[in-house]
Amino acid sequence: MPPVPTTPATNDANALPRDTQSVLKLAAASMFSLFDQSSQGMLLVDRNARVVWISDGYRRLLPLLGFEREEDFVGHPVAEVIPNTAMHQVLETGKPILVDLISNKSGTFLVTRLPLRDESGAVIGALGVVLLDAPDATHPGSMQPLLAKFSRLQRELDDARAELAAHRRPKYTIASFIGGSGPALEVKRQARRVASTDATVLLLGETGTGKELMAHAIHAASARARAAFVGVNIAAVPETLLEAEFFGVAPGAYTGADRKGRDGKFKLADGGTLFLDEIGDMSLALQAKLLRVLQERELEPLGSNRVISVDVRVIAATSRDLGAMVREGRFREDLYYRLAVVPIRLPALRERLADIEALAEALLEDISRRSGLTARSLAPDALEWLARQAWPGNIRELRNALEQAALMSDDLVLTAGHFSAAAQTPAPVATAPAPAAPLPERRAAMERAAIEAALRSTGGNRVAAAKLLQISRATLYEKLARWPDLARS
Repeated sequence: MPPVPTTPATNDANALPRDTQSVLKLAAASMFSLFDQSSQGMLLVDRNARVVWISDGYRRLLPLLGFEREEDFVGHPVAEVIPNTAMHQVLETGKPILVDLISNKSGTFLVTRLPLRDESGAVIGALGVVLLDAPDATHPGSMQPLLAKFSRLQRELDDARAELAAHRRPKYTIASFIGGSGPALEVKRQARRVASTDATVLLLGETGTGKELMAHAIHAASARARAAFVGVNIAAVPETLLEAEFFGVAPGAYTGADRKGRDGKFKLADGGTLFLDEIGDMSLALQAKLLRVLQERELEPLGSNRVISVDVRVIAATSRDLGAMVREGRFREDLYYRLAVVPIRLPALRERLADIEALAEALLEDISRRSGLTARSLAPDALEWLARQAWPGNIRELRNALEQAALMSDDLVLTAGHFSAAAQTPAPVATAPAPAAPLPERRAAMERAAIEAALRSTGGNRVAAAKLLQISRATLYEKLARWPDLARS
């Protein structure tokens, strides 16, 4: 056992009677001995946070920490040999940590940490005591339930973090951008080229052309692929919340704010890629703040004076004409040039009709996988019909047409007739479009057609039909009440 640590000094320590000082020393020795006998192990660190001694009990814990020899542990900085240790905090503050749980790959431990002082009161080291060494330990008065609960919560937190990380990984690669036409190949060539750099990218194109897919693909092909991909749809976030969404919120920044604060999307994407979708919908006030972050690579959370450095690659996208918005004063010119370092325009579907067959096959496979329906294929006249359409909604509209035709027919081969009979049919290029029905009516017609097809497909079995439609039975019955003729069929 090492020399007994001296007791904390007071201003009049030298004035204490000699017998009182002796009692204090005996008390310190007794407490040290009691810790040694009743704990699972103890260790001492010096003022430099280096392990200088361990008890016999702690030697038995060394294999749990991955050490076979004592000399590989004693004499080394405590942070190197004990993951997640807080001994530095005790040395720096001089304050004890009486009860704490420490968790690492070796397990969960209940510990106490006490500062050690010399006669002048200066901190000269710290004593660490392992009170309980595993969540399944059984001792009189054991805190096993607390440790078990802590371990469970830690596992749930780790699982949640892993799931969140999985959501922030890129979902697509450049190969996911389907097509072998000239325009499609050119887009993929540009994407591969820009992915090898950290340049800011501006994706341009009509709605439904695959801008978000391409943003994922550029990130996946870049050196940042292992870091987070974080997306923000600016049009979907209320203007009043966008600043907090981007830059985060300091603890207690305003009434109702989280006391722990909240990281913004820039911080979450640090080291990775931030995708700003519908950048043309951003207000001029927020544009100025975004420009500063892009230029300085630093930000201030809402309600904070602390500057945070960030390393983020930005990919922006818009279906608007930003050049026209700049001329009209609705978009900052300096931000436009900062974003459009490498502009990539994604072609409309009507500009690459040669890709329709490959796109339709891939989309039908995905529709089959998601809906549980048997895979459908296209007859030659169906491909010809699809190639004659205007597709103002591009690939998103093509998917919609394929999904409707697949849901409303039991046939495994879809012909032109299946598409022309659909409730919502794209207008041919040569034909003037019919007046559009109100959206609620169109939605209701689609729902009715889908339910009718599902009931026909399942022979009137409502449970199977609800499962096929991926809705609850209660929802199906509620909708059938609107169409009594369907309910009787």
